[in-house]
Formats: sequence, structure tokens, C-alpha cells
Amino acid sequence: MAAAGIAFEASQSASEHGRGACPSQTRPIDLVHLATQTMGDRALEIEVLHMFARQARRALHDMATPDPDAVVAAAHRLKGAANAVGAFRVSAAAQGVEFDASDAARRAAVSAAVVEAENFIKKLYR
Repeated sequence: MAAAGIAFEASQSASEHGRGACPSQTRPIDLVHLATQTMGDRALEIEVLHMFARQARRALHDMATPDPDAVVAAAHRLKGAANAVGAFRVSAAAQGVEFDASDAARRAAVSAAVVEAENFIKKLYR
């Protein structure tokens, strides 16, 4: 659980130096954004990340359908959930699927981004 403190340390560091949170966006989950969203509540952070991981997995399942409207709807839900927790790579990939639901490469990019975010979440809370 020591890694969970990273979000809060990064948030304090950015605000102490008067700089933006851009370096935190290099991670699969922007921990500074997440800490802001959870108002510094570590238990809530953990709960939200686990909920996001379940939602993301469900969205991938829903996007496996041949129905383009269902794919777009699932991608849209995923994009919103990803933005809420700071999973901006997932969000960008999901937005690409919203733009062209028939593009297999875009769907693969969403899957890769979700797996990367899931692995990051697992490493944070071991």
C-alpha cells in the first residue's frame, strides 16, 4: 500500500512548486488527477480504481459485438469512466473507437490501454 501514497506526494509536490501536473500524465493513471477527484481519500481512491477496472473490462466485453452502435456506446461509457479516474490513454483510445467503431486497430488500442491501466492498478495496491 506504500505505492498508494504516490498520488498524494505527487499532488503536494506539484502544488508546492507551483507547476502543473503534466508529469503525472505519463503514467497509465494520472495519480494527481485521481487524488484531486477523491479529495485525498485513499480508501476512496482504491475503491474508485477497482470500480474503474471492472467497468473497463465490461466495456471491452461490450465492444466485442458486431453492432457498431453498441460498440460506440460502450466506448463512450469507457471514455467517461477513464476521464474520471485519470486514465487518459484509455480515454483517448476509446474516443478513437467512438470515431470509427469498425477499425480493428482502434479496438486493439483500447484493449492494450485497458490492460496497461489494470496492470498499473494491480501494482499500486499489492
